[in-house]
Amino acid sequence: MNESVNLKPVYVYEAPVRLWHWINAGTIVVLAITGYLIGSPLPSLSGQASQHFLMGYIIFAHITAAYIFAVGFLGRIYWAIVGNRYAHELFVPPLLSPRWWKGLISEVRWYLFMDKESHVFVGHNPLAQSAMFFMFVLGSLFMLITGFALYAEMLGPNSWAQWAFGWVLPLVGGNPQTLHTWHHLGMWLIVCFVIAHVYVAIREDIVSRQTMVSTMINGWRLFKPNPDASEHERP
Repeated sequence: MNESVNLKPVYVYEAPVRLWHWINAGTIVVLAITGYLIGSPLPSLSGQASQHFLMGYIIFAHITAAYIFAVGFLGRIYWAIVGNRYAHELFVPPLLSPRWWKGLISEVRWYLFMDKESHVFVGHNPLAQSAMFFMFVLGSLFMLITGFALYAEMLGPNSWAQWAFGWVLPLVGGNPQTLHTWHHLGMWLIVCFVIAHVYVAIREDIVSRQTMVSTMINGWRLFKPNPDASEHERP
């Protein structure tokens, strides 16, 4: 719907979504750093091995952050069901909607500096929806499945992880190193997504007509006045 009026502030992100977002951001930082160190260990320390437990602490931090990430992901799925209309956008992109695809093309043109004016979206714009779903949601599922499958190798037979994720290792030929490699590549996918996500959020705060960063802090999306430009509000 194209309009020529200014939009009023809209409460988009509820408190559980905002809390999940920032906790999730913290766990991803811990997981990325510790995961990199697990894949590329620090040089050996001098002295007796019994006097050092550095790698043990790194692995412990990685596993703890993974549990928090997994619980938060399940909680976010729950809130997508019980939350407001914007809470489920990450998980259900309307791929069959021609209007959604039109908005997606428009956003791609905007981010490529091909259009001078951006549309206004109250929730996630179509490009953000697609990126969040295909890179973050599916990427997170991939990392959780492969990560807990590796954890099952650590816990050994008859563990809960082996029971729940023991089916993953045979899919890669039964080679744990192959699974490690896929999990490590998934980490870089998430890292690239985070970099793009932070850049886009800051860029939109500066050049677009709607707030981004502050919306994930207080929940309210504000709109900059521009009565001469066309606006597009997602239903």
